[in-house]
Amino acid sequence: MEFLHAVLVQDLARALLLAAAAFILTLIAQGFWVRFARANNLGKRIRADGPQSHMVKMGTPTMGGIMIVVPVLVLTVLFNLVNNWSMLLPLGVMLSFAVVGAFDDLKSLTNSDSETHGFTANIKMLLMVGVATAASLILYLPHPFGLNHAGLVRIPLLGTFDIDLWFIPIAILLIIATSNAVNLTDGVDSLAGWNLTLAFAAFGVMTFLSEPRLTNLMVFSFTMVGACAAFLWYNAYPAQVFMGDTGALALGAVLAIVALQSQQWLLLPVVGIVFVLEALSVIIQTSYFEWTRRRYGQGRRIFKMAPLHHHFELSGWSQTQVSQRFAIIGAVAAMVGISLALTFAAELGPLQQAVPETIDQPAEQGTPYSPQQEIELAVDQ
Repeated sequence: MEFLHAVLVQDLARALLLAAAAFILTLIAQGFWVRFARANNLGKRIRADGPQSHMVKMGTPTMGGIMIVVPVLVLTVLFNLVNNWSMLLPLGVMLSFAVVGAFDDLKSLTNSDSETHGFTANIKMLLMVGVATAASLILYLPHPFGLNHAGLVRIPLLGTFDIDLWFIPIAILLIIATSNAVNLTDGVDSLAGWNLTLAFAAFGVMTFLSEPRLTNLMVFSFTMVGACAAFLWYNAYPAQVFMGDTGALALGAVLAIVALQSQQWLLLPVVGIVFVLEALSVIIQTSYFEWTRRRYGQGRRIFKMAPLHHHFELSGWSQTQVSQRFAIIGAVAAMVGISLALTFAAELGPLQQAVPETIDQPAEQGTPYSPQQEIELAVDQ
């Protein structure tokens, strides 16, 4: 019993120390990036067809996600990769989506002549589907081709089930949907940052409580917590830097990978309820507009503007109120997700048989704009 206690304390201590290290490194890196971006005119172009209160953000340094990705990459390679090559998957997905986002961000700078404010939707989707498909196959396939997760999924209160090949398309959809949902959420200062911090913290706790214990995935999750928290230092209203597509796409995708590797991806919509609501508001707004346009000859809207945070802004909420209230919702959702995950901790026997050891074994130790314009605007604030 004393040995077990010592091991658990050691693992948790490593996770918290790396979280602190990630916070310090990212804090230093973000300060450097703000100065570098200002000196090299890496400022964000703000769309004129958005909320007028956002026009003051014109020229704010963007692509701050680079300085979240790099510290996490360095710390994970140095302290969380030995004897656990499965950590290469979240790192690879995060880096790949960051590259896609970075090219998109470069086209949205104030000194760019691009009329699309980034990649076209088709090109961006094609690149994301390619990476998501590769990641899903790696998760599903047996050794030596993949991580041998098969199609196992944990369902709260019911147990662990095998969905077989359905896992692959579901995983692809989850990665792309989460990445885009985080990108849509990143339209108000610190909104995406707070909810990402809470979501990664929730999965850090879930993987710590999991049986078998997913030590390295837990450590990675808390490393992400530290990096996201440091970003908030500079992204708090009024933001000195935006994470841009570089950060939003990468962090959303890697959050989905963490959920998939832990096999508790059904809890991702619970923990990330704010991301879900933001994405649903866009889908509802666009679908309703198109349906009413065809039926009545003129499109109508349910929300004043989509995504949801813009609706509340135009309803009189300040950006700070939107961010703080959505963060409160995210905190409550994280607690609900953890409580549902605890239903598995009580079923040690079945889970130890159902969950493959290859998952993550620890080392031996109301606007005049169309819905489509609103969607484009949301990811360009």
